[in-house]
This record gives sequence, structure tokens and C-alpha cells, in this order.
Amino acid sequence: MVSVKGRIAIVTDDPGWHGKQLKLAFAELGYSSDYVSLTVCRFEIQPGRTPLVIPGFEDALPDGVFVRGVPGGSLEEVVLYLDFLHALKRMNIPVYNNGHAVERSVDKGMTSFLLQNEGLPTPLTWVLRDRDIALSIIENELKLGHFVISKPLFGSQGAGIRRLEKKTDLMWLTSSQGVYYFQRFVHCAGEGFSDIRVFVVNDRVVAAMRRCGKSWLNNVARGASCERIELDSDMANLAIKATATLEMDYAGVDIIKDQNGHYTVIEVNSIPAWKGLESVCDFSVAKVLAEDLVKRYMQP
Repeated sequence: MVSVKGRIAIVTDDPGWHGKQLKLAFAELGYSSDYVSLTVCRFEIQPGRTPLVIPGFEDALPDGVFVRGVPGGSLEEVVLYLDFLHALKRMNIPVYNNGHAVERSVDKGMTSFLLQNEGLPTPLTWVLRDRDIALSIIENELKLGHFVISKPLFGSQGAGIRRLEKKTDLMWLTSSQGVYYFQRFVHCAGEGFSDIRVFVVNDRVVAAMRRCGKSWLNNVARGASCERIELDSDMANLAIKATATLEMDYAGVDIIKDQNGHYTVIEVNSIPAWKGLESVCDFSVAKVLAEDLVKRYMQP
């Protein structure tokens, strides 16, 4: 009988292909794993009992946690989900990526601030509440000949993103729960539409791909094609610095080379998908991630 070294909770509401790959990778390392939704976890604060209840781990909390997804919801719900991750870390259970890393990246406004504050190149960005000022910003950018990207403050896979190209687009401008997040559109070098997804694990670039979109939106979930590339040292170092700035164990860093040949960090994702990346690589990304979690945080 094969002995199990420990149990790992894979936090997700939609295991899918990524969840299956992680379970296989952890099993190869001698660890069992189970899927957990943060929506069914709870705090029970009372003397003599573990304050955090995770279904499936009632007898003992997991030895490690891999965060594959944090569900959306109201502000109160999202705060509660992140509190569960914070609590696990406070109880000395390794969380990969931890709650603080997820907080920094899921909030696009804070991501932009931290990148700029660290001196890393990122698009001209506005995050605000006032609609009149928001309209004024867009009108001024359009007059200067720039397109503007409007994004939900929280969101992924290109959902809710719009490119504002003309004044009539302002008729349809809506906030995301009362908050506007704008970025000046960055035109990529060369023809068509493309950006670079750099996958960083433990301060090391493990792979990168060029995503070529059917339109200006380059997400694989939106039909972009993938091509593996080798990075130059400048882009690799930029991706590593961006990941370190947000204090992540691993990240998917999106970078555009603009028409002047300069690199710009568009986003840093703490829960990146890697199915598209793995389709152009010759190794298991899940195995790299599982080995990093286990070797860095779970082995003496």
C-alpha cells in the first residue's frame, strides 16, 4: 500500500482540466488532493476547536492549499473568501498563491499602482468614482488620438472589457459597481494584435507564449492562437520583477511590446490558466507548480 505524504486542498469552483492536471501532479509526488469551494467553508469561533471548517477536511486541515479559483460575489462575500485564505496562512498552512497575493492582483487598480510605484512600465491608467470626470478623461484621450480600454475592476478572461474609440462610445459607458478603470490602449509592434504571456514560478520564467488575437483582445478564452517563444533577458526580468512586486509564488504576466519597441506590463494574474501555454510546451505546467509548492513549503 502506497503511503500518502499529506493532503492538499485545491481551491476551485470549477476543477475542469486544470484541476485534473493538478490532482495528477500531486499524486505523482505522493500527495492526495481534493477540490474545495470557498463558498462552503465557514468560521466557527469557539474554545477548543479549529476555527476554520473546510468540508472534506473536518478531521484535519489540509497540509497545503493550492488556490485555483476565488469565486466572485458581493464585497462581503469576496472579503470572507479571502479571510479564509488569510486564516489558513496564519495557522501556518502554506497557501499558493496566498490571500494577499490574490488581493493585489484581483484588484486591477492596486496592481497598476504597485507596478507604477515600483517603477515598472505599465499603461497610463485611471481609477475613479466620479462619472463626470470619467467622461472628461475619455473625451480628452480621444481628442489626443488615443483609444481607451474600459475594464471591470475585478474580472478575468476578457469579460466586460471594451475599447472606446469614438465619442459615441461614451453613450454606453458604464461603471463596474460604481468604479471606472481605464487604460490608454497600447498598440503592439508589428501587424495585427498580439501580446506575450510569461509564466513565472518561484522567480523564474518557465515558459512564454505569444497570443495572437482575432481582434484587439488577445485572451485565449476569446479565441487567440498561441505560439511558444523564447524571451530576451529584458522581458524575462520585467516579468520576474512584476511577479515579485505583487509577492506571488507564481503568475501569468501579460506584456506588450509597443510600436516604439518598449515593453509594458498589462496585467499580472495570480490565478492564471495554462492550458493554452501547455499546448505549445513540451512539459506539464501543473507538475512544475505542484513541485514548487511541495518542495518550498511542505518538505522539511
